[in-house]
Amino acid sequence: MKRSAKILGVIVCCFVAGVVGVLLYLVSGTRPPKEAKLIQTFQAHRAEFDRLREMLQADVQVVRLATWGVVTTNSVIPRVPPEGTFPLARYGEYMVLLKRVGGSVAFRGEGQHANPSVLLWGSGFAGYTRHIGLSWMDQPPTNQIATLDAYRGMSQFDDRHVVFRHLDSNWYLWTDL
Repeated sequence: MKRSAKILGVIVCCFVAGVVGVLLYLVSGTRPPKEAKLIQTFQAHRAEFDRLREMLQADVQVVRLATWGVVTTNSVIPRVPPEGTFPLARYGEYMVLLKRVGGSVAFRGEGQHANPSVLLWGSGFAGYTRHIGLSWMDQPPTNQIATLDAYRGMSQFDDRHVVFRHLDSNWYLWTDL
């Protein structure tokens, strides 16, 4: 009986340590990429980013899209084409471009100033996910910073503070770190 209790204790301790390890990894995640690497990616794939911008500006029904599907203004449920009404060929072009630039999600806002964007990095869990992306801004944002590398905002869960770092013309890196 004593031996089985010890074995059970060891199993429980291993399980608890595993759960704690997974939670710590999910919360802390990976370190954000350095600004120089993000700028290098932007410069190397400028044509692809410009094409994504053009597509997002033209596809006014798109809210966001990724490998998990397309959310449109007509359907809040993500659908992977050919399911839904979004053209399969157009979705395929988005997926190829996102893969080339290292992006995971393409999205846009509503209205005249859609600010087409590409999510380049994200880490965390639930309400504590941090992001870095690239956006085309029709108007220069007022909350600009000199560098992403030195920035660590005061964002806490639902109180996100997004800041921007100008790259070129209307392109900006953004983060909510």
